[in-house]
Amino acid sequence: MAFIDEMRAEGHAVESVCRVLCEQGCQVAARTYRAWSQPARPIAARTITDAIVEDHVRDLAWTHDEHGARRLTPEGLYGRRKMVPLVRRSLPDATPGAVDRAMRSLGLQGIRRSKGIRTTIPAKDGRRAGDLLNRDFSASAPNRTWVMDFTYVRAWVGFVYVAFVVDVFAQKIVAWNAATAKDTDLVMAPLRMAIWHRERDGHPIVPGELIGHADAGSQYTSIRFTEHLALEGVRPSIGSVGDAYDNALMECVIGLYKTECIRTTVFHPGPYRTISDVEYATAGWVDWYNNRRLHSSLDYQTPIEFEQTHYATLNREPQPA
Repeated sequence: MAFIDEMRAEGHAVESVCRVLCEQGCQVAARTYRAWSQPARPIAARTITDAIVEDHVRDLAWTHDEHGARRLTPEGLYGRRKMVPLVRRSLPDATPGAVDRAMRSLGLQGIRRSKGIRTTIPAKDGRRAGDLLNRDFSASAPNRTWVMDFTYVRAWVGFVYVAFVVDVFAQKIVAWNAATAKDTDLVMAPLRMAIWHRERDGHPIVPGELIGHADAGSQYTSIRFTEHLALEGVRPSIGSVGDAYDNALMECVIGLYKTECIRTTVFHPGPYRTISDVEYATAGWVDWYNNRRLHSSLDYQTPIEFEQTHYATLNREPQPA
């Protein structure tokens, strides 16, 4: 640095001096010299903001387990579009550019889905209920429309099948069930759980109001399942065969489940050996999905927050005139 000062005193430019030094094997950048020569120079506001945002993103994306090892959190699976509103919950002034720079610096990028595989096997007799939704996956309130489907997970002991029941209003997973056989009991159990959960939470279903929509799989068109729907006052709805769009919302949720839970080590550190491993990972993912995962279709709220806002609006106390 003293040599550069001497050359500057003789009238040489800093860039020229640094270029000659680099040619001689002394790597000194002009920017480094200027930063050293002006120690009292104020730090740019964006530099400070980026450092704060990067620290916050790091805290959101990683945690430490009981052994002190660093592990990726579910929020670490977010891309920039969802990471921005998540960061803004704690840092309202954070910009998308600051979040983007932080994620690039930390090596974070959103996880992507892979292609799906057809698993629906229609019933042989072809008898099923009509499609009451017609691809309209919207609801005015909870307990108006539930969508149902199941998928499979490869484990060391064989295939494990996981069935879900999702409320269309807030895209909340109301119930799920895992089994080693894809029979009627696989899909009956989460339906019973969902009805019980809603009643326990003080929001029981009203007979005749709820539509239970599923694909044309033999489990959902079986006599046992159809009779149970009628017993609970749930109106059955079945999509067409081989058309994922007729149950698109459920296909989307299953795609998220396979991408965020099964194909990562966030919710289970090792391979899936038994059904217990799958249940452990699924329980953690469902809890995160309902309580912490931000959904762009819900204005970046969680399903629980969206439902609570709905019920708070209904129970709002009248204001004095």
